[in-house]
Amino acid sequence: MTALSVTGLVKTFREKSGNVHALGPVSIDVPQGSFLCVLGPTGCGKTTLLRTIAGLEIPDSGNVELMTRADGRQPVVGYVFQQGALFPWMSIYANVEFPLRAKKKGNVDRITRRQQVGTILDTVGLSDFSSSYPHQLSGGMQQRAALARSLVTQPDILLLDEPFSSLDTRTSQDLQENLRNTWKEAATTVVFVTHSIEEAVYLAGEVVVLGHRPGRIVRRQTIDLPDPRSRLSPEFTEYLVSLRRTFEELVEEPD
Repeated sequence: MTALSVTGLVKTFREKSGNVHALGPVSIDVPQGSFLCVLGPTGCGKTTLLRTIAGLEIPDSGNVELMTRADGRQPVVGYVFQQGALFPWMSIYANVEFPLRAKKKGNVDRITRRQQVGTILDTVGLSDFSSSYPHQLSGGMQQRAALARSLVTQPDILLLDEPFSSLDTRTSQDLQENLRNTWKEAATTVVFVTHSIEEAVYLAGEVVVLGHRPGRIVRRQTIDLPDPRSRLSPEFTEYLVSLRRTFEELVEEPD
């Protein structure tokens, strides 16, 4: 079953200096419960694609269709920004609880909220920091909190925009492992934007590579690796080298 379908998506930004054709046309179907990484060089339209899927950008042409849930409702979509975008005046608990309190439909009672927030904070390893404020946490812990805030609503589709790019290698790898384990437990459909080939190979079941602006799909690669994944395995290295070769063959189009 398809969780979301992108068809003929095109996006151009109107700037004072002229139009910037940022994306497209792009077409792709994402199966339900899959983990898709969108990989590409800086400025190729990865974030534009993600924001358009989320409804934060309006395409010039093409469309995005999200699956309808079994209960007939629209799917719940979570979004994790490159910077966690936590509310600095709220505790970590209040930040994670916020989407549940803000629901217009299907309000969640306080006891249920406490249970759901407690469970997800435990999942991301922040149970001992629920009363802390964002400025008291490291960058990696703030991103864990941002991830928890997106997961607490039990989203059908989770969109992540380079959430670990500003972190050190060890912290980033720890969070990648945490995210992959959480995804396997929740069976959520994930679309993850990155410019890191290693990150994409470690996380994804499939990688989509966008070429230079305007971003178009130049390659789709299934990642067939056993769990737990090892960055030191020959198979992992083979995928790295193959995708790196695709990057080196990309030709930047003139504006």
